[in-house]
Amino acid sequence: MEQTIFQHMETVRGITKEFIQQIPEEIADIVPEGFNNSIRWNFGHIAFIQERLVFAVLGEELGVPSNYEELFSAGTKPADWKVTPPSLADILFVLTEQTTRIREAIQGNINKTLPAPFTNRLGITFHTRGETFLFSFYHEAMHMEVIKRIYRAITVE
Repeated sequence: MEQTIFQHMETVRGITKEFIQQIPEEIADIVPEGFNNSIRWNFGHIAFIQERLVFAVLGEELGVPSNYEELFSAGTKPADWKVTPPSLADILFVLTEQTTRIREAIQGNINKTLPAPFTNRLGITFHTRGETFLFSFYHEAMHMEVIKRIYRAITVE
């Protein structure tokens, strides 16, 4: 079962990586009317939240650049950025490298119990690393849909 989960991670992340490579830098920071964030923010947010759901919930060190929390955590937005965000190529590198670290950290540890139950903003409570990891696939897919909607809004205008 563990191999199936890792294969699913590679499939989901493959879709994300393929799409980020199609986005021109010049449109990555546009926030169309009706949206709160940009394409760049959503890709960075995917990487940051995956770190939190796999590593931070166990009190482990995050493997993303230190400014990702300031730029891409829940509740942040590009309008408030005080530092230059990473390029899409830099985010792609983080997304690519992240899957290797996750596989190494989780292999054989998918049922590792969290130090304390973790309840997310939706009110869902998780008890194991595997539960938070599996939820991250839903989170990534949800933000990929937002990215596609932003892209359509930008390219139709």
